[in-house]
Amino acid sequence: MKSVKNILITGIAFTCMLYAGCKTPSLVQAPQPKAPPADFGGSTDTVNSGIISWRTFFADSRLISLIDTALKNNQELAITLQEIEIARNEIRARHGKLLPFAEGGLGAGIDKTGRYTSQGAGDASTDITPGKQVPEWLPDYRLGITASWEADIWRKLRNAKQAAFTRYLSTAEGRNFVVTSLIAEIVNSYYELLALDNQLQIVRQTIQLQQNALTVVRIQKQAAAATELAVKKFEGEVLGSQSLEFDILQKIQEKENFINYLLGRYPQHIDRDTTGILSLVPSQVSAGIPSQLLQNRPDIKQAALDLEAAKLDVKIAKAEFYPSFNISAGLGFQAFNPSYLVKFPESLLFSLAGDLAGPLINKSAIKAAYYNANARQIQAIYNYERSVLNAYIEVSTGLSDIKNQQQAYDLKAKQVETLTATISISNALFKSARADYLEVLLSQRDALESKMELIETKLRQFNAVTNIYRALGGGWN
Repeated sequence: MKSVKNILITGIAFTCMLYAGCKTPSLVQAPQPKAPPADFGGSTDTVNSGIISWRTFFADSRLISLIDTALKNNQELAITLQEIEIARNEIRARHGKLLPFAEGGLGAGIDKTGRYTSQGAGDASTDITPGKQVPEWLPDYRLGITASWEADIWRKLRNAKQAAFTRYLSTAEGRNFVVTSLIAEIVNSYYELLALDNQLQIVRQTIQLQQNALTVVRIQKQAAAATELAVKKFEGEVLGSQSLEFDILQKIQEKENFINYLLGRYPQHIDRDTTGILSLVPSQVSAGIPSQLLQNRPDIKQAALDLEAAKLDVKIAKAEFYPSFNISAGLGFQAFNPSYLVKFPESLLFSLAGDLAGPLINKSAIKAAYYNANARQIQAIYNYERSVLNAYIEVSTGLSDIKNQQQAYDLKAKQVETLTATISISNALFKSARADYLEVLLSQRDALESKMELIETKLRQFNAVTNIYRALGGGWN
């Protein structure tokens, strides 16, 4: 009767524990991610099934060589690869928790039990061999194995493994995003270097023109056809252009060093196209449709995987409210004399136990973990929406930038052609005394500024194409 009563009490306690464990607090419903619009603000670009490789898109062999070097040596990319390795090891750790855990051991110790205790009295009356009792100082030798295993009843461990695998995929997409950004940064820096080369060439040509004009003014001064003021003005222009030359040389050095930093190597000369940026034509790219960003953009895929992992974290945290079932076992030999370890079955040690336990009271820590997991899930949803929105805006802005930069370049090229013609006209009028020296100076200055602006416009045109290629998810594959 007494045993039946104990069983009933145990059953009631277990039922209460199970009810208390399965009852989870209510949470705010997570919003659903918003889908992108059907087009890029009315863009009529053709639908493309994917972004072509950067090796094909960027046709410059020198640029391709620089990118290859960066993909091998860049430190940030190497750090990201180690993050992938860490995520891969996390999968192994989560998988290990699904399997039984066993360990073997060998131990030794010594113990003295009080004589007037139940154990001491029993040891004193025990005969080891005829005529001998257990010694007062009792050694203890152990040899055996123990094993434990948690039954994954609520899929807590399997969800943890799946979450680790999802984060591994997310880390891999993060690496792809780093590759995309790295390639875009190298390409933009390379074209900036070409633009600086062109600017340096134009400045040096302008210095030569200004020195020729200065020679003419000095001759006219000797002939009393010009004043010392005109000579000083021309000398000032020459000095200003020479100072600008050294500014550009410094920018070239800085840009080369920055590219070498991206390539993970110490400062050295950057091999590049010597014709400059004005002779190059940007590649063409089609935008496709916004839904293809979900397939091409690594940051969007990374955000989606992070969202999936966050959902699994909520399930893992919820499973903490449920009882867990653990099985433990042990097998080995134990004796107070090493020679007795081989005696069977007297020294045999065996244990087998199973326990089902769950939280009853003071579940504040579990609730807090549950609430945090849900909050991180909502954060992941907003981060996913932000990634999609950012990608859509980048593409929309990039398409507009390509169109506007092309129109700006066409007009700027005509301006350069017009202002360049004024140099020879003003020089001819100045020699015939039909124009003063200020008109010559202004013509040279305006022509120089327009040429520099033309190069900057060409650079922005290349940057726009590179940025739209990156915004569409190209580069990482």
